[in-house]
Amino acid sequence: MRLAGIDIGTLTCRLLVAEVNLPGEFKEIDADRRILRLGEGVDQNKQLSEAAMDRVVGTLTGWKEKIPKHSLDSVVVVATSAVRESENREEFLRRVKQKTGWEVEILTGEEEARRTLLGLRFGLPQKIADFMGLDIGGGSTECILAKTDQSIKVISLDLGVVRLLERVFQQDPPSTEDLQNAEACIDEQLTQVKKSFGELSKVSLVGTAGTVTTLAAMAQGLKQYDRTRVHNYKLNFATVKSVEEDLLAKTGSQRLGMPGLEPGREFVIVAGTVILRRIMETFNFNTCLVSDYGLREGILIHKAEQLLRKIQ
Repeated sequence: MRLAGIDIGTLTCRLLVAEVNLPGEFKEIDADRRILRLGEGVDQNKQLSEAAMDRVVGTLTGWKEKIPKHSLDSVVVVATSAVRESENREEFLRRVKQKTGWEVEILTGEEEARRTLLGLRFGLPQKIADFMGLDIGGGSTECILAKTDQSIKVISLDLGVVRLLERVFQQDPPSTEDLQNAEACIDEQLTQVKKSFGELSKVSLVGTAGTVTTLAAMAQGLKQYDRTRVHNYKLNFATVKSVEEDLLAKTGSQRLGMPGLEPGREFVIVAGTVILRRIMETFNFNTCLVSDYGLREGILIHKAEQLLRKIQ
């Protein structure tokens, strides 16, 4: 099946066109991503701004004109934290429908985590059986415990890079107080993970989405993003700590020149790195296996499974 999936995130919008042949074949045909900050201000105002909606709808309209050349079997469009938490989400959905004809599925935090797990598993080395999946997003962070001897556990935290940045980071570079407030906010959220997930000493940490893939690119000093070098890269704790210290010593404009850092992430990368570092500290993870597979692949795999059931 040839499918297109669009993930409307709090920070980034992603497009993926792929051929999916279940159970094990996945071939990328086309991809695009744009940092559009749809969730800017949503944490405080509970409203999607006019400017942010215009940016996203404009991008979706461009993709609508682009993707028919691929002779698709289906298109699936999902939205996550920013849209599900905004009070004017119906206005946004109406605009998308009017301009593109697409119906947008708003994922719950739990469903977002489950589809992320589908994508993670597709890209994992076979030797990784028991793991905690981590998707640090713009508005929320999904934690997924996948172990062979128990049912999957998923928790969606009220914590993301845009949300944390807007809540606690008051100065640029961040002050000591900013950092302490960020850690306190993260620790409060992680309490529920500790209670639900329990002992994690025998599981691997697998991270997906922009923060961890960016850190993998930065750790390798990549001048251009290279998926083959980022996917399944092992990001160790010492490297995360070192990059964090470097980021905290710079202003946003100074960070722009750092190899591997995509323009548009110069502020949110600080919040994301602190989240990852604190999670690794809290659960004693020495390494984080980086996956370039995640929600955008997961929504296509989920759609392929639905279409396959209809055929059968």
